[in-house]
Amino acid sequence: MTTTEIDLPRESLNLGGYQEAVDRRLGNWQEIGYSDRLWLQDYTLWSSEPEPELVDRLGWLELPETMQAHARELADFGREISSAGIRTVVLLGMGGSSLAPEVWQRTFGPAPGYPVLRVLDSTHPDAVSSLTAELDPSSTLFVVSSKSGTTIETLSFFFYFWDRMEREADNAGTRFVAITDPGSHLAELGQERGFRRVFLAPSDVGGRFSALSHFGLVPAALLGLDVERLLASSRAMAMACGPRQTAVASPGLRLGATLGELALAGRDKLVLLTTPELASFPDWVEQLVAESTGKEGQGILPVVGETELAAETNATDRLFVALSSVGEGSEDLGSRLDVLEEAGHPVVRIYLDDRYGLGAEIFRWEVAVAAAGSVLGVQPFDQPDVQLAKEMARQAMSGGDSATASAELSASQEERLSAALQQWMGEGRPGDYIAIQAFLAPSPAASAALTRLQQVLHRASGLAVTIGYGPRFLHSTGQLHKGGPPTGLFLQLVDEPEAELAVPETDYGFGGLVRAQGLGDARALLQKERRLLRVGLDKGVESGITRLGEVLRV
Repeated sequence: MTTTEIDLPRESLNLGGYQEAVDRRLGNWQEIGYSDRLWLQDYTLWSSEPEPELVDRLGWLELPETMQAHARELADFGREISSAGIRTVVLLGMGGSSLAPEVWQRTFGPAPGYPVLRVLDSTHPDAVSSLTAELDPSSTLFVVSSKSGTTIETLSFFFYFWDRMEREADNAGTRFVAITDPGSHLAELGQERGFRRVFLAPSDVGGRFSALSHFGLVPAALLGLDVERLLASSRAMAMACGPRQTAVASPGLRLGATLGELALAGRDKLVLLTTPELASFPDWVEQLVAESTGKEGQGILPVVGETELAAETNATDRLFVALSSVGEGSEDLGSRLDVLEEAGHPVVRIYLDDRYGLGAEIFRWEVAVAAAGSVLGVQPFDQPDVQLAKEMARQAMSGGDSATASAELSASQEERLSAALQQWMGEGRPGDYIAIQAFLAPSPAASAALTRLQQVLHRASGLAVTIGYGPRFLHSTGQLHKGGPPTGLFLQLVDEPEAELAVPETDYGFGGLVRAQGLGDARALLQKERRLLRVGLDKGVESGITRLGEVLRV
């Protein structure tokens, strides 16, 4: 399939009075040759200094072309695994290693005869135990995915499942595949323990820009997706955003100018809407946007799952971007967007003719976020504040830090909880946002309860409200929470796991790890002088979350 046979996703921008600023930005980019300089990997688009991440993290621009050479190999590997009787692939990873694979599973599902893909990115012991109980060791393959090969969550998952497979299956190494950078600790581990395959990804691609590298395409092949078609779609978008295109003709630069200029104008909440078929894509966009732009006091906050979009809202801090495909929900979404536009809100509509258009959308958003970083004056390829929470978590695990986070309340302490919630909510100002940080085991019931709480908080405050499971969000929006503008109100929810679960080959358990990660992030937020309230759900997760909503309604 050639790129000339690919229909690019269509778009329409209704930006109202903001269009003039976007046009000026595109005109400026045309004058300075932004497209040419981007493809030449010119670091001066973002900084006067050749910082490490600027000179060695722009390889994503070439992936639509260079990964084509690997497409057949990956397809063959997918068929090999399918023919071997594997019925479940469990991907062990975090952030950039896990989000694109989750999009493939939820958007496409497995092709006939191919295994389902399960993503484990929660260190909560209840989540690990729940997944373990569902697996048949005789038909499961584990994909250990980490650029550095030292990510504590990913290594903990590996040690746990390696121990189980050694006890329950012959030749455990054949049930493991690694995706990592050349020379990493994980590459060495895979060789030492006889992994079935070790895939080495390009080292000049950052994690959140790696969806079109081995980190995204190996899981796609294991699901039986047409990898060549995904790459053809992304290649068509790369050509449309290429150095020979004018700035105004580049879909990526048009979106990037829109994101950046509207953020400068105060529309720094990016509300992402989709039709049901594409519902998982915003989770990938969330990390890309938040971790790339949320630093040096700047940032664009992606808002996913906000269902109440009353056009009469007085909020002037939202930009609405909708992705739709032909089919269920497209007419309803279109009607909701019409109402928003009529009320004067800026709206971007993107239309995909089929699901494989996600290959193009991934590349469009990567260009857009890189360009938005230029508008905001931030370097989009590093994550300087992520390390702080990791260090605080290590200190919490070792007991070597005497600092304490804000006092933790119990959801069952009605009077104290009500007073604390009212005080915390009272600190909110127009233009702020609320972040629910759930250090809980992900489940459909918990997610439904969190969504209801999100709606209650939105109605009570009028602010944008986000939801993130910990520690997953630490590799996504966590950078923006600490490095972005000090406009967040943080509600951290924790619970007590049913039982501890030891991590083999270490001196800790998953329960201790998730507790330390929650406490570490709380301390990091307080060090950054963020507004934080920690609540313990001591009598059932769903009932505790529901109780919070009830207290807020009073």
